[in-house]
Amino acid sequence: MNGLVIIGASYAGIHAALSVREAGYSENITIVCDESWLPYERPPLSKDFLLGKATENHLILRDETFFKDRKIDVLLDTRVAKIDRLARRIETHGGALRFGKLLIATGSRARRLAVPGGDLEGICYLRSITDAIYLRAQLLRATDVVIVGGGFIGLEVASSAVRLGKKVTVIESASRLLERAVCQLVSDVLHQMHQEAGVDVRVRDTIMSIDGNHGKVAGVTLSNGERLRADLILVGIGGIANDELAVGTGLTCANGIVVDEYGRTNDPDIHAAGDCASHYSRFADRWIRLESVQNAQDQGKTAGLAVAGRAQPYDAVPRFWSDQHDTKLQMVGLSSCGDDLVVRGSVETGMFSVFHYRKGALVAVDSINRPGDQMVSRRLISAGVSPRPDEAIDESFDLKSLAKTIEKTGARA
Repeated sequence: MNGLVIIGASYAGIHAALSVREAGYSENITIVCDESWLPYERPPLSKDFLLGKATENHLILRDETFFKDRKIDVLLDTRVAKIDRLARRIETHGGALRFGKLLIATGSRARRLAVPGGDLEGICYLRSITDAIYLRAQLLRATDVVIVGGGFIGLEVASSAVRLGKKVTVIESASRLLERAVCQLVSDVLHQMHQEAGVDVRVRDTIMSIDGNHGKVAGVTLSNGERLRADLILVGIGGIANDELAVGTGLTCANGIVVDEYGRTNDPDIHAAGDCASHYSRFADRWIRLESVQNAQDQGKTAGLAVAGRAQPYDAVPRFWSDQHDTKLQMVGLSSCGDDLVVRGSVETGMFSVFHYRKGALVAVDSINRPGDQMVSRRLISAGVSPRPDEAIDESFDLKSLAKTIEKTGARA
């Protein structure tokens, strides 16, 4: 009987394995990965990797020796076909593995663009290192790049592509960039930044079809009838949870695999974490599925501790970041939950934070080039204590002192 089997060498899967082992779990741990690469960093795929600043080997998180020293087996190039809950085993194309505990960390996949011509050569997605290798090769040969989707992946790739001297157009169907992630002010600043860098940003527009020439991308036709030249298209229109294995075995799923605060599914011996998992967040006051490195790492650790019998509830404040051109965008909390906002710092100098409130309570902070605001805001939001809006605006007001007072006394002084 294999002790713990983890499906997926994602951030969630790796951190679960390390967490459970560090917690004293002595049974076998096996990570099953459908890729040929050892676990690797994903954020650089849209930036340093595309720019040639990092190679495939630079992205590897840990080498084989690291896992062997911790008695963690990593099975590469192994795809799971089925989970048999009754027999307590997973079936792969190379055989079967029995488990005592199972953790599903299968992540998410890119949503495909469903338009005529969507299968032409030169249409790229970016979720894996294999995707990035293909995208980089296509990008080096390309002249006209069209990016579908003004989300994080699309804007980061736009930043990299324009640095490589490409003509870049971003097509976003919503009324503004990152509409679901940031407020109007931050969207406007990012929009202007990309345009000043040479990116042609189109909002409230969609692609109706993709034109080809000898099986390769040649252009796109927009909803307004305009045709743009394109020899490379990067599609970044969101992700879909890889929860098919869970659905197939009868686990509860709703926009991902439903888990409790310990990462447990409705089967007490099966856990899930990361992009594929849906959990209730007190910070959103609803069920959510987060696609972020922070969530994957923290939720993976939580699930690992639960497997080891040292359960601690997952209650981390959501955090995100994105590097675009020379700008660092960082977010803590969920700004979509807010009903009021104030600005700390200077929008004109490109160094400011937007403090979001809901019914007077701080729920999120979006920062551009102000990392210090992020560190203290994370502590404040986690503690459920807020600076008043007038204090947040006033740069002479010491947010760090407020956080320290809260941590010492448990309340505002």
